[in-house]
Amino acid sequence: MRQYKPKDDVQNKSYFSDRFYITPSIPKVDVCQDKIFLDDVELLSSKVKILDKYIQKEHLVIYINPKENINAIEILKNELQYDMLIDISAIDYISSKGGFEIFYEFLSMSKHKRLRLKCFIEEKEELNSVYSLFKMANWSEREMYDMYGVKIINHPNMKRILMPNDWHDHPLRKTYPLHGDEAASWYEVDKIFGKEAREIIGPEIRDAAAIDRYDTTRFARLGHEVPYGTDITNGKEPEHTPLAYQEEGGVKLIKKFKEEESVTLKERR
Repeated sequence: MRQYKPKDDVQNKSYFSDRFYITPSIPKVDVCQDKIFLDDVELLSSKVKILDKYIQKEHLVIYINPKENINAIEILKNELQYDMLIDISAIDYISSKGGFEIFYEFLSMSKHKRLRLKCFIEEKEELNSVYSLFKMANWSEREMYDMYGVKIINHPNMKRILMPNDWHDHPLRKTYPLHGDEAASWYEVDKIFGKEAREIIGPEIRDAAAIDRYDTTRFARLGHEVPYGTDITNGKEPEHTPLAYQEEGGVKLIKKFKEEESVTLKERR
């Protein structure tokens, strides 16, 4: 059971006050604390140079040279029984370290153990694809290239997977604008209709949750019998089509459904 803490004045307290606060790192445990992990490290270190190793949150974390990723992953799969590659991704450290930290998340079904293989690459350094060992790397490596710009070589189909092929920059980099760039709001309009249609159509609505209740050309109006394209801006609806939810029709449908349901129940009895 969690320790109880008084919450009488919790609303008056600042939840986050230090803008320079750095979250403490998770404690690292020596590999010697786990016999299975220790054996795995000894076998792997005999064939691949290990730069660092430790246990963190019951995961064995191993740092290697990026040029040895194929060799290391082949050993993990064929000799150490880490038969599932769960995830591949990158962490942007361009501003602080000048590159990316790449990680491979593994699971051993027979040992019930998890292992995270890590390496660091420079911003424009190439990384070998592991598609030949794990087919799931196909989409994960494409996503890593698309979102971060990590260059993967020897991949069977290395192209963007989420963004269009002619998209500029990579959205998950920390240098990417939070609201996208200027071209993003006009991309679909320019691609489909051409730049000459910008004044007619207007910029793309970037907020996926934005709904304009008076836009009768984009949104259906449930309960409001307004013809398509009718100008109802600023809430000034036409006299013959009032903006009011027509409950009468809904009530009639409910009554009809209940009557039919009661008849059906009587017939079954």
